[in-house]
Amino acid sequence: MSVDKDERQRHLPAGRKAQLAAYVADTGQVTVSELAERFGVSIDTVRRDLDQLSADGVLVRTYGGAVSLSTVFRTDRAVDQRLTLQEQEKEKIAVLAAALVQDSSTIMINGGTTTLAVARNLGQHRDLTVATNNLLVPGALPPTAIRDIYLFGGAVRTLTLATIGPVSFRASGGAELDISCDLALIGVGAVAADAGYTTSNLAEAAMMQEMIARAGRVAILADSSKFGRRLFAQVSELGSADYLITDTAPPADLRDALAANDVKVITPAASPRQRGTRSAV
Repeated sequence: MSVDKDERQRHLPAGRKAQLAAYVADTGQVTVSELAERFGVSIDTVRRDLDQLSADGVLVRTYGGAVSLSTVFRTDRAVDQRLTLQEQEKEKIAVLAAALVQDSSTIMINGGTTTLAVARNLGQHRDLTVATNNLLVPGALPPTAIRDIYLFGGAVRTLTLATIGPVSFRASGGAELDISCDLALIGVGAVAADAGYTTSNLAEAAMMQEMIARAGRVAILADSSKFGRRLFAQVSELGSADYLITDTAPPADLRDALAANDVKVITPAASPRQRGTRSAV
């Protein structure tokens, strides 16, 4: 009985990698275990194939798998689409981020659906001052929690419903006022050991940088699907944050890089008493 050509190729390294690349391109996002089962090879073999394909620029390696280039280029989705993605993970992150907020403090919140979830989880807080470029945040904040809300001006990105402009306010005479906050809650599009925190839009990256610079403490919010990826514009290096709040522990290389930069990782499994101060992972 003859063996199907595709079946023979599957067990040849070059043929397997070509089929693997095609499968990722068609599927969009895959896991290592899914690929190992589909192609009948070990997980280590799949990891080596993915690493090589990533180095060749064929796909983007992620924590536990890979995504196609077309999926990466579609990361800047409309806010109504992003509201339905990773909902459970975002909610877990939001609860942890809200626990960092202290009553009577001033916080800055950037655009994004994860930070929007944080705003909805501030109902137990009181006397907060919130400054944001996220047009959805003012309506999501529990009225009992808020003393003042400020919205940064500038152009509006209808795709994300966030403003783009300077992180500043001016007095009636035109002079720029010096502002700062106790805590900046910054949602990012990707986190990687070598690239730091990145996002897809240059102007939004500039706003995030300025929020970070004006904050006494900084918490980066990113679910685990964003690990090991790099987007167009760097927000900052890893060490600019005090905390990375996520839904699961990062892979070893990212975990080690965060520890080296004194960034505390907060996940749902972390003990509450570990969340109060900055420390290594």
